[in-house]
Amino acid sequence: MSELDDEVFRALADVSRRTLLDLLFQRDGQALSELQEHLPMTRFGVMKHLQILENAGLITTRKVGREKLHFLNPVPIQMVYDRWVSKYARRFSRSLTELKYLLEDQEMTEKPAHIFTVFIRTTPERLWQAITDGELTSQYYYGSRVESTWQPGAPFTYTTDNGLAIEGEVLEYDPPHRLVTTFIPRWIPGATPPPPSKIAWEIEPKGAACKLTVTHSEIAAEVAQTYGIIEGMAQILSGLKTLLETGEPLVVAR
Repeated sequence: MSELDDEVFRALADVSRRTLLDLLFQRDGQALSELQEHLPMTRFGVMKHLQILENAGLITTRKVGREKLHFLNPVPIQMVYDRWVSKYARRFSRSLTELKYLLEDQEMTEKPAHIFTVFIRTTPERLWQAITDGELTSQYYYGSRVESTWQPGAPFTYTTDNGLAIEGEVLEYDPPHRLVTTFIPRWIPGATPPPPSKIAWEIEPKGAACKLTVTHSEIAAEVAQTYGIIEGMAQILSGLKTLLETGEPLVVAR
């Protein structure tokens, strides 16, 4: 078992930390003061538990104005599932993997909808190639190939054997650091697509590894194509990590 697995299991062993995850499951993007209201302990005690969860990668944080907001990060749980559960059981419980944060209109311009982080033992250049090269995305992104000239304003698509899955427009292109695009799901045939959301891929070198942060924001609420985005991105990032670290695609039973 890896050190990351150890940290995840240790973090989940405490009932107060599980309560914090449940609170973020119910409503993502909460500040310390909001979370403290639900636990019978001091502000400092809640901060310590949140730090343990962040160290294990189970939550991520983002400063918005003067507040530090906390977001549930499902990627480590997905990786534990891929390793220990998917070989023996059916897909992740629908009540967890379809975790969805419905933002109020006022919050939509201030708070990201979903933030995912994962540490991958690779170089920024290899990671960037894996994100933008269709030959590689086909091995971890549900068999889809990404295509674009990657110039700001240019279109991009993900296509599978069944046709167009995702389309959008390149907003920012700064290799090998930051890629921002719009995101329009097209994987439900005949369905009216929702308004474009925005997805940002940010690469930060961390010694022999890279920290990849994916922020998916401005997601339309109550639209059929947005269901499963949490589960889908968690599996995509788990597969990306496996591919770059082992050279083999991750096969997840569906």
